[in-house]
Amino acid sequence: MPRKRSSPRWERHGVRGRLSSLRTARLRAAIPALLPIGCALLLAAAPPLAAQVGDTLPGGSGESLSVVLLTVGPGEAIWEKFGHNAIWIRDPGTGTDVAYNWGMFEFAAEDFLPRLVKGEMLYWMAGYDAGATIAAYERARRDVYAQELFLTPGQKLELVRLLRETDTDQNRFYAYDYYLDNCSTRVRDALDQVLGGRVRAALGGLETELTWRDHARRILRTTLWAYLGMELALGSPTDRTITAWEEAFLPLRLMDRLRAVEVPDGSGGEVPLVVREVQLVDGGRPPTPDKPPSWMGWFLVAGALGGLLMALPAWTSPQGARGGLGRGAAVLAAGWSLVAGMAGLLLLLAWLFTDHTFWFRNENLLQTSPLSLLLVPALAASALGRPLPRWGSVVAGGVLGLSLLGFLAQALPGLDQVNGEIIAFALPMHLAVAWLALHARRHGSAAAS
Repeated sequence: MPRKRSSPRWERHGVRGRLSSLRTARLRAAIPALLPIGCALLLAAAPPLAAQVGDTLPGGSGESLSVVLLTVGPGEAIWEKFGHNAIWIRDPGTGTDVAYNWGMFEFAAEDFLPRLVKGEMLYWMAGYDAGATIAAYERARRDVYAQELFLTPGQKLELVRLLRETDTDQNRFYAYDYYLDNCSTRVRDALDQVLGGRVRAALGGLETELTWRDHARRILRTTLWAYLGMELALGSPTDRTITAWEEAFLPLRLMDRLRAVEVPDGSGGEVPLVVREVQLVDGGRPPTPDKPPSWMGWFLVAGALGGLLMALPAWTSPQGARGGLGRGAAVLAAGWSLVAGMAGLLLLLAWLFTDHTFWFRNENLLQTSPLSLLLVPALAASALGRPLPRWGSVVAGGVLGLSLLGFLAQALPGLDQVNGEIIAFALPMHLAVAWLALHARRHGSAAAS
């Protein structure tokens, strides 16, 4: 969290002086329609403010302009967990007060779901009233930080022209990628462009200690279903350490990294890019940990307990002598095989037929093989007391073999995807299913003799 400073003029007269007047009943009703949530959700009914005040944007020297990076902390919804940011342009002389963000999308769009599945999501950029946007985040109890940036008058005017040109129907849409091209990387790239590449020069060669996956794990650790889905879906491309430039896909990390960037002052010297900063809103939320969790032991315990729960009914089942597994064991084994097989099928389809590049080369296919789906009808029949067919035990052994191969392959170069938690859970479960299949075959053979 940045150290609080005495309120500078741009902040004292720009935001805090406006918040009290924004808390009227009329604006309380309008604010949700203006809020670019997370990375971000379009709730807007009104047109972007930039379209309304376009003629008032400056065309002079740029001296009176203030350029501020707004950074918003995590929220409650899953798409808000990674934070958000915007470029805030202020000109007291003309009344310009617009926050531009690239985080707009719409659930209600006719092609939203197909594009989401195929990895062809379209996001767009729009400008909204800065004061109303900040007030909306205050209502949502999300932290808001402001960093005034040092740009020469010419750079400020160039940035305004870039923002206005982008905030048009012809240019506002872009192909979204949650790591490589999102609301934060667009802010980073716009600033880097007008600063002549100084941001990339400062951050591009600076290695960090974390990977793409590490960041996702530490941010989603409080939402178990999202954490599990992310761990399963992300392939090996997410497991290399990234540079500070790449790390700027996270708004809060971009805010932190910009503090170390220096830029020419226009007279032969260099100055920090961040002139001053202040926390405008304290949402009262706990900070996100800097490191991902280490839950390998918990996943192993869960997998072992699940396997034991699956196998126990077969030891006491009176149907064992007739070659069946018993209803309880067979139902549990069929349920796990269905879940594992469907997960593997989805991973395979995502790899082969979508543009989700970070889902490619996913070694979790060895832990959630589509072959498990073949076991479902055989195990379902066994739940009715029928003998498990020989091919059922062969398939169960093959699925276990793939899972074990994925575990052993971790020692090989190029096959070291960070999926230990998935292996720790899946391997004991597959072991239980294979044991059940062998158990059923043995009892079936004994009953036949």
